[in-house]
Amino acid sequence: MNPFRYDVPELQKKARAVRRRIIELNANSPAGGHTGADLSQVEILTALYFRVLNCAPDRTDSEDRDIYIQSKGHAVGGYYCVLAEAGYFPTEWLPTYQHADSRLPGHPVRQKTPGIELNTGALGHGLPVAVGLALAAKKSNHARRIFVVTGDGELAEGSNWEAALVAAHYGLDNLIIINDKNKLQLAGATRDILNTDPLAEKWRAFGLDVTECRGNDMQDVVDTLEGLKPAGKPQVIIANTEKGFGISFIQGQPEWHHRVPKGEEIALALEELNDE
Repeated sequence: MNPFRYDVPELQKKARAVRRRIIELNANSPAGGHTGADLSQVEILTALYFRVLNCAPDRTDSEDRDIYIQSKGHAVGGYYCVLAEAGYFPTEWLPTYQHADSRLPGHPVRQKTPGIELNTGALGHGLPVAVGLALAAKKSNHARRIFVVTGDGELAEGSNWEAALVAAHYGLDNLIIINDKNKLQLAGATRDILNTDPLAEKWRAFGLDVTECRGNDMQDVVDTLEGLKPAGKPQVIIANTEKGFGISFIQGQPEWHHRVPKGEEIALALEELNDE
């Protein structure tokens, strides 16, 4: 069971706290960061870690824990902020992000950071490993579920679709794939770089069950995650998000893929994130 079980207003408040930490973390990084990608996934990760996932800082080795994989590993800054807020490591670590000898490197590293389940960063690797973990759980009669968040640009990698075929073939209904569909990637709009739409139809053609939600609407995210019905097959949630969501001058702007706030931008962003 999740140790928090926050209701939606509590989750919304936590999401604002996570966004403030993302701004501060990236502003303090000597090696930049991925501010836009960090921000688009906040509702998804907050709902998972503070309501949905059967995992906790004191049960990181439990055989029955749910496993979360951050396949879009470049968005690790937002992931770190959620893990710190959830107590997996001290929040005092966050200012060390990407500094020398930090335990918070620029991509997830299991051997360095408590709570990380898989080293990721090379896009297209997270889902294949998640499929293997889900298959192993099935064969071992473990009740755990495997959740994986992918980016929409990441779905250009063919390894994702090979993994989807395997997942459907083995009926891995303990696998939940969440697409953070923020419609932007490194150099511009995903539809212009390599269009993967119609995405829902593609997943269904590969044999997976598909649901869509508004990925920056906490109520919709919670309702979707908790409303999944047993389908005898892997589940895909297409979370329609906006890159950089929550900060007016960042959201929807491609240049914030690998840009961090500086100077007045820091104060302006934090002001927009003041508690309501």
